[in-house]
Amino acid sequence: NFRLLNGLHCVNSFSANGNALNLALIRLDGSKSSFGIKGASKTRATLISGDELLSYSNDNGVVAKSALLDNGSVGVDLQPEAVAFGALSADNAFITNDFANGNDDRQLDRPSEGFSSIPDAIEDIRRGKIVVVVDDEDRENEGDLIMAAELATPEAMAFIVKHGTGIVCVSMKGEDLDRLQLPLMVGQNENDEKLRTAFTVTVDAKHGTTTGVSANDRATTVLALASKDSKPDDFNRPGHIFPLRYREGGVLKRAGHTEASVDLAVLAGLDPVAVLCEVVDDDGSMARLPKLLQFAERENLKIISIADLIRYRRKTDKLVEYASAARIPTMWGPFTAHCYKSVLDGIEHVAMVKGDIGDGEDILVRVHSECLTGDIFGSARCECGNQLALAMQQIEAAGRGVLVYLRGHEGRGIGLGHKLRAYNLQDDGRDTVEANEELGLPVDSREYGIGAQMLRDLGVRTMKLMTNNPAKYIGLKGYGLAVAGRVPLSTPITKDSKRQQW
Repeated sequence: NFRLLNGLHCVNSFSANGNALNLALIRLDGSKSSFGIKGASKTRATLISGDELLSYSNDNGVVAKSALLDNGSVGVDLQPEAVAFGALSADNAFITNDFANGNDDRQLDRPSEGFSSIPDAIEDIRRGKIVVVVDDEDRENEGDLIMAAELATPEAMAFIVKHGTGIVCVSMKGEDLDRLQLPLMVGQNENDEKLRTAFTVTVDAKHGTTTGVSANDRATTVLALASKDSKPDDFNRPGHIFPLRYREGGVLKRAGHTEASVDLAVLAGLDPVAVLCEVVDDDGSMARLPKLLQFAERENLKIISIADLIRYRRKTDKLVEYASAARIPTMWGPFTAHCYKSVLDGIEHVAMVKGDIGDGEDILVRVHSECLTGDIFGSARCECGNQLALAMQQIEAAGRGVLVYLRGHEGRGIGLGHKLRAYNLQDDGRDTVEANEELGLPVDSREYGIGAQMLRDLGVRTMKLMTNNPAKYIGLKGYGLAVAGRVPLSTPITKDSKRQQW
């Protein structure tokens, strides 16, 4: 039967095995409350009020139905074998490994199929060799010939010009370009190039060159750009070498060849200056996979993907710095809030820790993406607010666990403004994926490496991950963490949220 508990509608009933259950239902005005379960029964309920239908996701079938009336309530039938909405610990919730993927725990030296390993490519860069770097098929799907600028030779330049477009670029950090007084060719707001590649004015070295176009002249200019002793008046403008401005953070901020080339040079222990030139096919068209693989094999060159380089850096770079901690009394119970700051963009994230992590084994974990509309304003368009509350309830009841709250993930990483635009398209019948694609936005641009490093720093080693999202499951594996299983978060689905996913 329904009753009021602290002013909230609750259902009080008994499972088939006689265990008492006390579940608070989420009111239609969006407010939330906690509930209790006595015994190990596993239940799910459906709430119907007027024309509004709330149900719990149908993993194992809806097993309870009830009608909430203005002047009271009716009974509810419960079946004990269903997955619980609000099971109070991982032991009381259904745990599955159905998102497991054999590639999730990919070792750092294990590349994508057909590609060389990142450590092998780094070693070749260190030795002055050329490496082929391929970007994402949804981006350019092209390969660039890349080498360390400080090790450039006329022979290497001749090879690059022979097999490339002839547009030889040198990627550099902003401070070096500023030192040499090499401004952007056009301002960032005026850059209409598809990928907004940051070209500066072109240059030739003043000394030791003739026309600037020969392999020897280009090598001389590249070496001058790489030299810390070079000065602005050591170059003629315009010229035949195209400097590019590297974006700080590298491939972790922009998945482009400019950033990949400098990252490789730095990882090789060399100066952050690199040569790059796009590979062309025999007919002069841009070379793409699988021909790039054939080219690399024929020329005995290492070939890597930017995706693998991103994965490597996420697992080897320090992405966050510990900031502070404080005890936070919450509506679910006392937690300790640990603040971490991203070294890439300065965004602060928080980990709500319950109890003593101890040996770090079998820790109940939720990695929650910031959602202003759901978490703060109780939007019925998504399950975020309900999942946040449910996760905190489960961790509190378990007595030990961590909820990582990642900021900057609004709308799966597309931002609040784009999310609201996508909502308008969803009102016209699109689902989340269709709306994002129509707006030219990624389906999901969230990155979980920061969350993984926070968990690792807190001492988590093995976790039971509370999620319905396979991308999150995959994104957290590795980093010295092991996922022992998944705990689904079964929360109410409204008519406004049924087109949302995860």
